[in-house]
Amino acid sequence: MPITTQTTSPAPLVPAAARTFDVVIVGGGSAGIATAASLLKRNSRLDIAIIEPSEVHYYQPGWTMVGGGIFDAQVTRRSQASVMPDGVKWIRASASGFAPQDNRVILADGSDVHYRVLVACPGIKLDWDAIPGLRDALGHHGVTSNYGYDLAPYTRQLVDALRGGRALFTQPPMPIKCAGAPQKAMYLSCTRWDKSGVLPSIDVQFHTAGAVLFGVPAYVPALMEYVQRYDAHLNFESKLVAVDGPGRFATFEQKRGDAVTRVEEHFDMIHVVPPQTAPDFVRSSPLAAASGFIDVDEATLRHTHYPNVFALGDACSASNAKTMAAARKQAPVVAVNVLAALQGKPPVAEYDGYGSCPLTVESGKIVLAEFGYGGKLLPSFPTWLIDGTRPSRLAWLLKDTILPPVYWHGMLKGREWMVKPHMIGN
Repeated sequence: MPITTQTTSPAPLVPAAARTFDVVIVGGGSAGIATAASLLKRNSRLDIAIIEPSEVHYYQPGWTMVGGGIFDAQVTRRSQASVMPDGVKWIRASASGFAPQDNRVILADGSDVHYRVLVACPGIKLDWDAIPGLRDALGHHGVTSNYGYDLAPYTRQLVDALRGGRALFTQPPMPIKCAGAPQKAMYLSCTRWDKSGVLPSIDVQFHTAGAVLFGVPAYVPALMEYVQRYDAHLNFESKLVAVDGPGRFATFEQKRGDAVTRVEEHFDMIHVVPPQTAPDFVRSSPLAAASGFIDVDEATLRHTHYPNVFALGDACSASNAKTMAAARKQAPVVAVNVLAALQGKPPVAEYDGYGSCPLTVESGKIVLAEFGYGGKLLPSFPTWLIDGTRPSRLAWLLKDTILPPVYWHGMLKGREWMVKPHMIGN
């Protein structure tokens, strides 16, 4: 089937390779749609193509709330066509490679799409196959994950059905998207068990491959209060390496000093966060850093070797937390820097590493972690309104009620509420 482009306003279908676009965006997720919308707000005449194979667009931050019994899964999805900005050419295909020396993106069918400026934001790969037994067990035998649209409702099902036994929650090595999500699943499960009176009958264990509960120390005391409240057992440097679904056993490699031992844990329920890497076609491309992610300058988000290439979102090498909030802050920066590149000028805006992780410590309260590069605290609100280091009902209102419409009707429409780009030199 030939690859064609579709525009959301009346325009003829044309072969993708028939022209050179001003801007080609690889990835129609949060970062890609937001960047396109921000570009068109500034210059509606731009010829922009978005390469995205999926027919469905997801609000992924909502999946934790689905697993916690707060949202219905359906409210986190819309058709991809409905979120494409007017005038953008949608190439319904998968990218399979980059040829930056020729200003080309290679599609899965072997055809090319040419660009003047490239914006790469294809997301991150969830490597379900990296843990033997995991893929086959998902959705059965008490094995679940809020990292999948179809699996988050199963989390809620398991939590509501469990009246006693052992519940395991796992976190793989970094980087992952939304580093707080593994423990958010634990807290929301515990709050439901607590309310139903069965929490004392459940052995709750959190196994993280890392050495700390959360990477920014300022938020740890509040989180530890909930760990203790729920009597959850923390296991640091404990990496999930195998799952036996039918047998209901999980195998962990645990580091204790210089020794690494394998430990088997029986479970009645296990919430797994899969290991994550850059997409295969990114890792094998000329754009990749040693980490496999797209090699960018952390401030300007421009590629370190190709001045007409930018990257943002989960696929870029910047050391910020990989969250939707980060992409929301990055998109306007990339947009104005792309416009400068189209005029042959250097970048004009910079990104401070901002990311946000609303840690749902109980139903009705959130620890709103907001921070930038190096763990610097970057609160959006005065502490008298929301103290991010303490659980807050107002922060819950933000997550539960305000952020979803901000996403659908703000971020994806180029409305840069509270995320105007910071211009270099200002």
